[in-house]
Amino acid sequence: MTDNIYNPDFVKGLFNRMSGSYERVNYITSFGFSIRWRRQFINRIPATDEKIEVIDLLTGMGENWESVRRIFPNANISSLDFSEEMIKRAELKNKKHFNNRILVLQQDILQNKLPSNYYDIVICAFGLKTFDHEQLKTLALETNRILKPGGKFSFVEVSKPDNFILKFFYGFYLGSIIPILGRLFQGDPTAYEMLWQYTEKFVNAKSVTEIFRNVGLTANYNSYFFGCASGFSGYK
Repeated sequence: MTDNIYNPDFVKGLFNRMSGSYERVNYITSFGFSIRWRRQFINRIPATDEKIEVIDLLTGMGENWESVRRIFPNANISSLDFSEEMIKRAELKNKKHFNNRILVLQQDILQNKLPSNYYDIVICAFGLKTFDHEQLKTLALETNRILKPGGKFSFVEVSKPDNFILKFFYGFYLGSIIPILGRLFQGDPTAYEMLWQYTEKFVNAKSVTEIFRNVGLTANYNSYFFGCASGFSGYK
């Protein structure tokens, strides 16, 4: 294992290995709340039927697309991820359920070719924890760069709840039970053990909210289900 768990190649390798079971395990790790949290964090942005540009960063397998299409029915949707295996599965979903209307991009958000001042909306679910402090600063700068003036954003991440009892049981569940499920699903529990390590180090999105404010964005901290998930939303 690399000494730097935030090394992009290390993170990419994790998600490539988890791609076959990630959607199911993500649902299980959140007790089914991941679907609700995805819907809630996108709903932080007012719905519109205008023709706008939306980008879903760290898209994974495109789990946010249904919610995006529902509240932004006329949007042009782009999605970005650097995991080759996640992108393959996203492209299959795009072909099967979205008639290839989603623009799927395999790029690293920290070193991307996205246009400046272009997107009306930037969203991102469950990717913040795999960045260190300096990478989060780059993410904030890139979000600021690609958003149009007045553009809106919303991010969400699994977090450590504030309540001591809930924190204990949630930590035990993610740290001990999920690796067992990872073994059952794909024979490799180590990747899912890493997810809890990332969550423990991440804690919640409060510090990231400040990072986004420090680059000139207006950002408000959001908490979901007693702090089991957290995020922020705002505008440029």
